[in-house]
Amino acid sequence: MKVLLTGATGYIGKRLLPLLIQKRHHIVCLVRDKDRFHIPSSFQSSITVIEGDLTTFESLNSIPEDIDAAYYLVHSMSSASNYQSLELKSALNFRKKADHIGIKQVVYLSGIINEYKLSPHLQSRKDVELELNKGTFALTCLRAGIIIGAGSASFEIIRDLVEKLPVMITPKWLNTKCQPIGIYDVINILIKSLGNPQMLNTNFDIGGPDALSYKEMLLKFAFVRQLKRYIYVAPVMTPRLSSYWLYFITSTSYKLATALVDSMKIEVICRDNRINQLLEIEPVSYVESLKSAFSEIKDEKILSSWRDALIVSNHDFKLSDFIMVPTYGCFIDKRIINVSKPNVTLEKIWRIGGFTGWHFANWLWQLRGFIDRLNKGVGLRRGRTHRTKIESGDVIDFWRVVYANKDEGRLLLYAEMKLPGEAWLEFNLDGRQLTQTATFRPKGLLGRLYWFAVLPFHHYIFNGMLKQLA
Repeated sequence: MKVLLTGATGYIGKRLLPLLIQKRHHIVCLVRDKDRFHIPSSFQSSITVIEGDLTTFESLNSIPEDIDAAYYLVHSMSSASNYQSLELKSALNFRKKADHIGIKQVVYLSGIINEYKLSPHLQSRKDVELELNKGTFALTCLRAGIIIGAGSASFEIIRDLVEKLPVMITPKWLNTKCQPIGIYDVINILIKSLGNPQMLNTNFDIGGPDALSYKEMLLKFAFVRQLKRYIYVAPVMTPRLSSYWLYFITSTSYKLATALVDSMKIEVICRDNRINQLLEIEPVSYVESLKSAFSEIKDEKILSSWRDALIVSNHDFKLSDFIMVPTYGCFIDKRIINVSKPNVTLEKIWRIGGFTGWHFANWLWQLRGFIDRLNKGVGLRRGRTHRTKIESGDVIDFWRVVYANKDEGRLLLYAEMKLPGEAWLEFNLDGRQLTQTATFRPKGLLGRLYWFAVLPFHHYIFNGMLKQLA
């Protein structure tokens, strides 16, 4: 079967793709930026990659005419102030294109929307479903609540809260009930829904066996981690305060925190579990899904992470827009040093950020990250997905990887922190010579003043970091 996969670079898409290939389907991956999509050599004969933007109908002309079925895994939650209209426009364009080329089935992963009053995010999910339902294809809508897996937004937010706070004074929405489901069960359901006659033209709620409050989820997480935690629910805490609480403690962005708080006040409980009988599956418990996630983390086999998605950043761009580092009108800090052991230096560069830190004056990096958080920026809390592996499109603290080629010894990062301008940081190891270049393109007078204000810190930090790498 020839299957169109939208959202192929997302958390779900990255995990679904190899399993679809194992089922001997040919997958057409629709991505906005080819530079962010990395295909293992063993998959190349089973994948066709096309570039397109669902918000622009003309860009979808590259979709082949012989597609049998499609997965709709696209959403832009809080990446822009008008994300609801963007999502609806994307669904409309997709539906028109799918109708035109005669796709037989579309599988859409949505959210549980059983409450009468929905948050803007969940209402947007419902609006997309209604739009897709207008298509001539058979729609299979799978409505999920909280998805638990290594690298998932829900898992990482819960992890941040539990591991950082021994005592929590929390908003009252922590008493809201939800029905979490493990990522492996979600992927299994997505796979088994494809081409299944019983799944056509219908919708299902999907969830695990446990209906828990968010407070119970935090306490069970603490139990799995063998941590003693105390949680007290405050009777009064405004949505704004709740958003700030979530934003400052976890690695989420402020916009995403606001959207999550709105959604967390809505119960997301499955209507029934009939899909489990239809597909002959038995979803694992919340505790078991947590254990699976930690097993994946321990083995360093995290297949995808929400941190790498552009919705977590303050930017929405294509990597190719920033791979050519400008020089005109820029301030450049270039330092060169000879290294004694190139292989060791290269490994240090490829471990930079995250758990390892920045090899020198980490407290200053952390201070810069804290200042960024105060300005509603991304800060340092995003870390990185893998300790040793880097690919273009990945996140490293408050940087985005624009280019990474270990054979060339080149790593190029673009800053996603709040700045009065744009910034790049590049490492280039050529033989025994390491070149470290910081480039800043200021925006107006404020940008120039900023550069000169941080210049003494740059000299101290960049010089020290270069020596440590060498």
